[in-house]
Amino acid sequence: MKHHDREALLRQIQEVEFATLELNLYLDTHPTDNNALIQYNQLSNQLLMLKQQYDMCYGPLLNFGFSPSQYPFRWIEGPWPWERQY
Repeated sequence: MKHHDREALLRQIQEVEFATLELNLYLDTHPTDNNALIQYNQLSNQLLMLKQQYDMCYGPLLNFGFSPSQYPFRWIEGPWPWERQY
């Protein structure tokens, strides 16, 4: 994948993660809203798939046991969050 593909995938992860977080906050105060819960679960599954895709192509997004690593250990591969250009 090209550099812009990596950035596009990362942007998509951020967007879905934001929507999931917002729905989570909404469900904290509206736990019986079944439509919101369905949407939250759909986005949660989408987010998991996007993160797995990113991990397979570019290495782990998170450290501390959230993502298995290929050999050699890939967490140290860049770019680091402060090195990313948006």
